[in-house]
Amino acid sequence: MGRLINTDSTGAQRQRLRRTIAEALKLLATKRELDAEARDLSALIVFCLREIAEGVEQSATVWDKRHYYMKADRLRADWEWAGRSADRMANLIRVGDWLRLPVVLADIAPRFADVGVTKVTRSAALWAGACDRLVAEERAKKAAGAQAQA
Repeated sequence: MGRLINTDSTGAQRQRLRRTIAEALKLLATKRELDAEARDLSALIVFCLREIAEGVEQSATVWDKRHYYMKADRLRADWEWAGRSADRMANLIRVGDWLRLPVVLADIAPRFADVGVTKVTRSAALWAGACDRLVAEERAKKAAGAQAQA
């Protein structure tokens, strides 16, 4: 019997998400003004970065269980920027500070320079309404935190 290959591993998911972010960054670079689509693309990047951070932690936990501590720590260190960038972007989107968002996007763009995007393959349905979902999610988190304190 041949070796089983998991085609939906966290590494494969991470690569798909990286491609999605690279395409979103390419589309954002062509925007002349901040319209609803640009806001949705920015929110899509936040969701993708969060999924990457979760996948990295999941992979690192598996390596920890196998006692590959150095490999797990290296993986976490290589990708720690993803969660931090997602949080920064989510906060800027939540408060509507769109003028500072390009700075964060400029910080993460070099991390996707190796992803060649000649043609956008992702559908606009992927990011449609993403900004509204992100804002609603952030409000729900804030409300849940307020209830927990009360």
